[in-house]
Amino acid sequence: MNENFGDKIIAFKRKLKLDSSLPLGVGVLNPLADNGQAIEASSKFNRKYYSDNCKRIMTLGITPGRFGTRVTGVPFTDTKRLKEKCGTIIKGIETYEPFAAFVYKVIAPFGGTKEFYSKFYINSACPLGFTIKSI
Repeated sequence: MNENFGDKIIAFKRKLKLDSSLPLGVGVLNPLADNGQAIEASSKFNRKYYSDNCKRIMTLGITPGRFGTRVTGVPFTDTKRLKEKCGTIIKGIETYEPFAAFVYKVIAPFGGTKEFYSKFYINSACPLGFTIKSI
C-alpha cells in the first residue's frame, strides 16, 4: 500500500508515546490518547489537507494548547476554527484558543486553509503536552 502524507501523520499520531521517565510531578498528555473525537477530527483534517505526497514547508511551534490541539488533535486549531475554517465539527465541545485565532489570521492571506495546507505543514516541536501535578 502506498501511504500518502496524511496517512503517515495519522499513523504517527496513533503510535505517539513517551518512552522515558519524567521528573516527579510532571505528567504527559497525548492529544489523541483516549479522545475518540480528536482522533476522528484529526484524521478527517489530515485526509482533507494532506492526502498527497507533495513537499511542504514545515513550521513548528510550542507544545499543544489545552483548548486547541489537546481537544481537536489538529495543531494550533481550536474547535471554533476547526468548524469555521476547516469544515469539521466536534459535537458538544466549543473551545477558543487565542493562538489558534492568530494562526488562522496568518492563514487567511495565503488564500485560506486549502491553499495554505497545500504548501505548509504545521505542528508542535513536541506534539505531546506536559502538565505539572500537585505534589
